[in-house]
Amino acid sequence: MMKLKALPDVPRWAVVAAHAVPLIVLPSGIWRVALTFGAPLARVDDPGLGQGAFQLGLTVLAELLAFLTLGLVREWGEVFPRRLPFLGGRPVGARGATFAALSGVFGLTALTCWFAYVAYAGIGEGSPGTHVESTFQQTLFHVCYLPLVAWAPLLAAVAIAYHRRRVSA
Repeated sequence: MMKLKALPDVPRWAVVAAHAVPLIVLPSGIWRVALTFGAPLARVDDPGLGQGAFQLGLTVLAELLAFLTLGLVREWGEVFPRRLPFLGGRPVGARGATFAALSGVFGLTALTCWFAYVAYAGIGEGSPGTHVESTFQQTLFHVCYLPLVAWAPLLAAVAIAYHRRRVSA
């Protein structure tokens, strides 16, 4: 069995869930990077530098935010790393970290619901942007983006476990 890094008092399921988050965000990022560099994944109306920079920036931001979930099961989620100016070595506030994580859950849930509504209602089908055209492109798009639906519930579960562990200790 693979050894996942975490604090000793963290439940195994929370460790697995926290490590799963960056992995479920990865396929959508790979899809965006491939699209940016010209892979025929969809039709792009304006493949300019601005759209490419946006897609790469969004990919980096999403992965960085996903990696923050690991802080809820590792030491740097309880004590700021020493290399951070002003905060290094100080304890992380359990309520603040929980609030930040649950705010992320709220934002992710709102985005997921909005995009599900937009897709279901067919809003913006004729609008400019990126369009998947073939059945293969559509299937690949869904395979890459559907895992993102699990991000909010996994983050919520890990955040609640973090809060229970830190506040009761």
